[in-house]
Amino acid sequence: MGYFDDDYGQEQTKKRRWLFPALIGVFIGIAVVLVALPGILESDMLPEAWTEDAETVQDENGNGAQPESGDYVSVNVSSQITDVVNNVSPAVVGVINIQRQGDYWQQQDGQQQTEAGSGSGVIYKNTDGNAYVITNHHVIQGADTVEVVLSDDTRIEAEILGSDLFSDLAVLQMNGDQVKDTIEMGTSENIKVGEPAIAIGNPLGMFLGSVTQGVISGTQRTIPQDFNQDGRADWQAEVIQTDAAINPGNSGGALINIDGQLIGINSMKINQEAVEGIGFAIPIDTARPIVDELEQTGQVTRPYMGVEIYSLEEVPQTEWSSTLNLPDEVEGGVYVWTVEPGTPADQAGLTRLDVITTVDGEEVMNMIDLRKILYQEKEVGDSLTVTFYRDGQQQEATFELVEQR
Repeated sequence: MGYFDDDYGQEQTKKRRWLFPALIGVFIGIAVVLVALPGILESDMLPEAWTEDAETVQDENGNGAQPESGDYVSVNVSSQITDVVNNVSPAVVGVINIQRQGDYWQQQDGQQQTEAGSGSGVIYKNTDGNAYVITNHHVIQGADTVEVVLSDDTRIEAEILGSDLFSDLAVLQMNGDQVKDTIEMGTSENIKVGEPAIAIGNPLGMFLGSVTQGVISGTQRTIPQDFNQDGRADWQAEVIQTDAAINPGNSGGALINIDGQLIGINSMKINQEAVEGIGFAIPIDTARPIVDELEQTGQVTRPYMGVEIYSLEEVPQTEWSSTLNLPDEVEGGVYVWTVEPGTPADQAGLTRLDVITTVDGEEVMNMIDLRKILYQEKEVGDSLTVTFYRDGQQQEATFELVEQR
């Protein structure tokens, strides 16, 4: 056994014996290549891409020419994503919320208008000289004037056609003469967890056309909304979850798929130090009927049962049998948490912890199922029959839907 460097001196002697002949061989090889290279380039022996590169260093007379010292090599890195972003970005705009301040006389002078906030929007239609923009309700809430900033920094004053607190959607109308592009509507019904997602918007009101990329992290998420800050949820927002960065100012912007189609309206994020990469968008399939109604009537009219409900899947399985006394065949539903006095549900006899499993003969597995039936298939004044379980016993109740206030 010896140390790893015992043969160091012997190796040095051996290297000297073959080093000189090797160097001579290298120089001869270089000389041969230099002599033969022009003939090889003129022949068809090399691939076409190689000969094209060689042609770029010949002058107009066919003589060899060296690139000037200031020239740089350009690499084409275009991809499907860059092409999609280039096509879609002009349809994504900034939205500026302008509010008046001061007393009546100061407001008449027009000197007390300030930017109260900013966000993003998406141009979805341009017809009959008018362009229409989807944005968030919270972006334009309280605005006296709204300005839309196009991708070329042109500012156009817009009218608020309608706005809806519960869906957090609003529709703007503006002159469409300077609008060249509208976004292509997609569908959110078939999106899959893990597929690419691209967010485009106006973060901080300063960087219009900013792009972030991620994936769809979750579908059919429900996020509780407490509008009056009383500690109780007033609404459950159905959203798409994505890890594409959604920053302040991105609200109202576009969430698109790899084909450049609009699949969601960016709306919110979880803003906690311990959380990163959890943003949410309103599914476009949920948004479209609301947008149409806002555009046509300026408001959303919703049928109302009069209950606060939650998905049964949020309750531990042990409580299904011990507290709710549900039979084994029940696999899903919604449970009633509160019943508002005087509402149709109250008059029909529904009470706290009733579990609704069927509505008008359609199975209800969660809140989203119930809302789809209630808001997409029913209107104010329609009759509704619910099948529910109370203390393990199946019951039915029928009542007439009223308008939600």
